[in-house]
Amino acid sequence: MSQTKSSRGSKPTVSVVGSGRLGTALAIALESSAYSILALVARRPARARKAATLLGRPTLALGANQIDKLPHSDFILITTPDDVIAEAARQLAVSQKGGARGRTVLHTSGALSSAVLLPLSETGFHVGSIHPLIAVSDPCTGAEALRGAFYCIEGDNVAFRVAHSIVRDLKGEDFSVSSDMKALYHAAAVMASGHFVAQLDIAVEMLFACGLNKARAREVLLPLVRSTVENLSNHEPARALTGTFARGDAATVQRHLAALRELESRDALAAYILLGRRSVKLARTLSGDSTGLRTIAGSLNRADRDLQGGIKVEGEMTLAE
Repeated sequence: MSQTKSSRGSKPTVSVVGSGRLGTALAIALESSAYSILALVARRPARARKAATLLGRPTLALGANQIDKLPHSDFILITTPDDVIAEAARQLAVSQKGGARGRTVLHTSGALSSAVLLPLSETGFHVGSIHPLIAVSDPCTGAEALRGAFYCIEGDNVAFRVAHSIVRDLKGEDFSVSSDMKALYHAAAVMASGHFVAQLDIAVEMLFACGLNKARAREVLLPLVRSTVENLSNHEPARALTGTFARGDAATVQRHLAALRELESRDALAAYILLGRRSVKLARTLSGDSTGLRTIAGSLNRADRDLQGGIKVEGEMTLAE
């Protein structure tokens, strides 16, 4: 890295454009690793000032319309939502044009490659991306989770080295996928995290229908979730699969499907069918194509046909045709 060293030692100086949960968490984590955070930018200055209060030293807080006041830092992190990155890159290319040489800009999108930073590379910046493979719901706990996390990194040679250095300083591990695979990579991350949250929300809805309030439903389900994650940390998915599908218990699946039809929730029934088919596939890798699994597959197929033909949902008939 070609950089002006901070007063805190040999670590680079950093500006963060985007002071949401991830941007603030990264600022906290980097500061704890001896990086100097010179500035935080948010859409509204008040939000940037609030994020700055979580840091241990005075930090310039700017609004999005003040990006021309961004100080000269060794590298810039763009941690905005994906659909704002291109505009942020354009604004930075204009406002930082005179001091781009040797500096690096990294964005934190999982779905976009460094190509979205083209205006900056044309100006003279090195460009890349660094995506932490964790879920950040709070800046302070997120900062802790960033230490030791996995990161997907890519970009030009200099930017790649900068990203690798950041990951190393955060005690994490990095890996790369080709630029044209980033959307698929990110879809996998959403499948494992965001869609898992949606799946749990469906399970909470089902227990709510059983008479539990939603807080209690989450409370009783989370130990089951934790034990499943523990199984997955020790075994491949097929061996981590437990319960009804692992046993090939066809009668229980039929009871589940009947109960879900009574619930009249298209989401719950559709999710059960889709994930049930995947569970059958996993179970077959260990036990082969047993009679129970064939029966389950047939039940899921019939339920899917019924679902596509029409199911009563919340008092109305939803038709697929």
